[in-house]
Amino acid sequence: MASAVSNLRASGNERFNKEAESWDSRPFVKEASRDAQKVLVEKLQSLNQQTSKAQVLEIGCGTGILSFLMAPHVERIVAIDAAQGMIDVLEKKLKASDAPKNIMPVAVLLEDPEDPQLPPADPAKPDGPRQKFDLILSHLVLHHIPDLEAVLHTMLGCLAPSGRVMLTDFEDFGSEARRFHPESKMDGVARHGIAAAWMAELMEKVGFVNVGVRPEWTMTKTVEKFAGEFGEKGQMQEGQGEKMEFPFVVCYGERAG
Repeated sequence: MASAVSNLRASGNERFNKEAESWDSRPFVKEASRDAQKVLVEKLQSLNQQTSKAQVLEIGCGTGILSFLMAPHVERIVAIDAAQGMIDVLEKKLKASDAPKNIMPVAVLLEDPEDPQLPPADPAKPDGPRQKFDLILSHLVLHHIPDLEAVLHTMLGCLAPSGRVMLTDFEDFGSEARRFHPESKMDGVARHGIAAAWMAELMEKVGFVNVGVRPEWTMTKTVEKFAGEFGEKGQMQEGQGEKMEFPFVVCYGERAG
C-alpha cells in the first residue's frame, strides 16, 4: 500500500518494486480490489454522491487494479505510489488500446499536499497551487504505514472542502489477524490490520468530520497453518495452508466544507 509516507520507502518499497511485475497475477489481489470497488461505489451511491465529475486521488495505487475498476465512475484518477516499479507496470497497462484514458500515474512519496508532482489546480499555472480532490482512496495500504496520523494529515490537506476519504483495509480483530501475511512477507507491514475504534478516534483527532470506520465485507484467504509454512518466498505449495476469513473495514471521513 507507505514523516508519514516516507516510512513506506524505508519499510517495504524494495519488496514492492521486486513484486510489481507479478502483482496482477495474484488472484487474491484482484478479488480484494473487485470487492473494494463494489463496496465503494455502493457507499457513494447511498450517500447520493455524484461521482461522474469527481476528481479522485488514489494513494498507494500499486499497479492500478482498483484505479481501472473505479475509472468508469469518475472524471479522473490521479494514481500515486511510492514504488516506481508499480507505477512502471501501471504505465505499461495504460498503453493498451482499451485502457481507461482518465488515469494519471505518478511515482511520488506524498508527504506534502502541495507536492509539485501533483497536478496544478489551474493548468495555466503549472507552478501554482496543487489540485484538491473530491475523493481520496487507498486499498490495503494503511497497514503498511507506521505513522498513520501524519499521512492522514496529508490526505486531509489534499481534499477539497466537503471532500471525503474512503480507505479500505483488513481489520485488526486480534492476534489471529497477523496471519493475513505469510511470515516471509512481513517486511513493510506496520500493523496487522486496522482497529476500527482506534482508527475512528485518530481520524477525528486529525480533523476529519462525519467519521465512520466499520467492517463492510469479508474475504476468504489461504494462510499459513504455522509461521513460515510457505517458505522464504511466501509461495504456497499444493497441500499447504488453510482457509481463513478476514473482515475488511472502510475508513470514511470528510473535510469540513
